Amino acid sequence: MSEPGPRRPQLVLAICCMSLLIVSLDNTVLNVALPALQRDLHASTAGLQWTIDAYTLVLASLLMLAGSTADRIGRKRVFMAGLVIFTIGSALCSVAPNLQALVAFRMVQAVGGSMLNPVAMSIITNTFTDARERARAIGVWGAVVGLSMAAGPLVGGLLVDSVGWRSIFWVNLPVGAAALLLTLRYVPESRAPRARRPDPVGQALVITLFGSLTYAIIEAPHSPAAVAPFAVLALLALAGLLRYEPRREEPLIDLRFFRSAPFSGATVIAISAFAALGGFLFLSTLYLQNVRGLSALEAGLWMLPMAVPTFLCAPLSGRLVGTRGPRLPLLVAGLAMTASALLFALLDAETSDTTLFLGFLLFGVGFGFVNAPITNTAVSGMPRSQAGVAAAVASTSRQLGQTLGVAVVGAVLAAGVGSSSYRDAFTAAAGPGWWVLTGCGLAVLVLGLLTSGPWARGTAERTARRLESERPPAREPRRVPA
Repeated sequence: MSEPGPRRPQLVLAICCMSLLIVSLDNTVLNVALPALQRDLHASTAGLQWTIDAYTLVLASLLMLAGSTADRIGRKRVFMAGLVIFTIGSALCSVAPNLQALVAFRMVQAVGGSMLNPVAMSIITNTFTDARERARAIGVWGAVVGLSMAAGPLVGGLLVDSVGWRSIFWVNLPVGAAALLLTLRYVPESRAPRARRPDPVGQALVITLFGSLTYAIIEAPHSPAAVAPFAVLALLALAGLLRYEPRREEPLIDLRFFRSAPFSGATVIAISAFAALGGFLFLSTLYLQNVRGLSALEAGLWMLPMAVPTFLCAPLSGRLVGTRGPRLPLLVAGLAMTASALLFALLDAETSDTTLFLGFLLFGVGFGFVNAPITNTAVSGMPRSQAGVAAAVASTSRQLGQTLGVAVVGAVLAAGVGSSSYRDAFTAAAGPGWWVLTGCGLAVLVLGLLTSGPWARGTAERTARRLESERPPAREPRRVPA
């Protein structure tokens, strides 16, 4: 049951974007702070990977649960709980005494973060019911990612150089508090007419799959024999999901969604694009500060050629999706991201200021165009009653992609550097990582072409009709307090 629509939908959009800003800003700021954090906490490359991946891993594991829970007990209620937990987690991160504590507090942050983005997207989807208005709103949503990429490195660099890396977590405190107060006042409560029941077995299998896979990838360069059990555990968890979920009346992951080619394509594109983002930021930050010897602020300034195009292209992509569909933005994104990674893989672009600038610029254009079509495709073909679940699958794909990108590229880098210094071995060791990112860009390009045509749209329409026809009768929902 939903309350009457908000009188000021643009204000609701702004409040939801505030939650995205603190979650996105947190990751971009942290990337610039990695070298300072590495020195202060004596962290290895694997330790740096866990600082990022502990957060994205928990996010990826809990997003679908958060989306379905919000549909069931109230989106505003879950959104506000997420703001409280995320803000508390940020405060704890700022006082972490060692790397282990920081990783643990990042996981607390992520529990709150898992309640923010998919729930906010569900609120936006139910606020902007017109397809074109929703596409434009999603374009604004994507522009906030660009804003976080533009502001994050600069804010992070300034804070790290002037105050220290702990101060990067302070940024979340006033924004989180303001978003909480505004949500309480202006965001209406809403629920799905019929939400899914909890699926604890499916949730446990998802956590096991994501956690064991990430651990196996990150630790493989350091102790290959020790990671074999975790690789096997990941395969068993995947097999369990594929066997168990279709047998449930209301599964955590409704595999019927993947009968839609656009939805399946958007899921894999999200994983590929955000794996490229995670790997790109990880390699670039370490190169600029540990190899070139730049300060955190100087490294942040070097990120602007990537961040500004992302900020400018995101709303343009949203308008294109609303007027011409997702194909053109996806093709532009795939071409630009592939070209950027190839510059580094083939020409060692980081060794020249000109090619480094061009590589950053191309990646920013590509990433700016990719977010809006992913989100729009994921939610537009699904029944509105399952908006939270559909948005959560898309958000899960993003976080899983970023987790895998940092894990794979970091593992490749660690294996290549070995016991050598970063300054001497980084460029050669990073080469295979850039080829991984090239593959990610090609995946965006090819899948964008294959899953955005008339055949793909037909599968989406058939899937939506089937989901509606197979939906069990609605239960009478409990009343939600105002």
